Amino acid sequence: MSIRLASINEAEIARINDIYNESAVRKFLTADTEPTTLTDRIKWLLAYNQTEYPVYVAVQNYEVVGWIAIRPYREGRAALKHTKEVSYYVSKDWERQGIGTQLLQHVLNEVPNLAVRNLVAIVLEKNLGSIKLLEKFNFRRWGLLPAVADFNGELCGHLYFGLAIGQEAPVSRKSIIDNNILSFVY
Repeated sequence: MSIRLASINEAEIARINDIYNESAVRKFLTADTEPTTLTDRIKWLLAYNQTEYPVYVAVQNYEVVGWIAIRPYREGRAALKHTKEVSYYVSKDWERQGIGTQLLQHVLNEVPNLAVRNLVAIVLEKNLGSIKLLEKFNFRRWGLLPAVADFNGELCGHLYFGLAIGQEAPVSRKSIIDNNILSFVY
């Protein structure tokens, strides 16, 4: 398997979109509940330059089997310019084969070149595969938005995981647990 920057051609963008849409259909892998259009995916990919905000694809036998993207976190807010969000998706036919691990490792090798101080991943709390992957790479749970995602009446929380790049993560002096919500007081 190889990992490279995504090509800006319709066939490859269509495959990236297909993999994403698999997640929307399967539930709890993304907060989207309907598939996205190829036109929307093309606009999404072209909205950012590949130097600052790359999209990498995992390719096996000339087929895109997964992808990972670095995007702005809270775009337009200057104080957050060194915090970026990572998102990744693997085709359901290629899950549990180490592709997500290889994609995330590749990005972590690249982030020093991208002026990233903090990398954030936002996942649904029922997405146990992503949680396990992030924890494997020492991402820590930085926050929870409880019961904010509604899948036809089935509520799910949104977890924020973070990784401080090249620095120690801040340590709280006191943590408070209230109704299964962990808050930090400094």
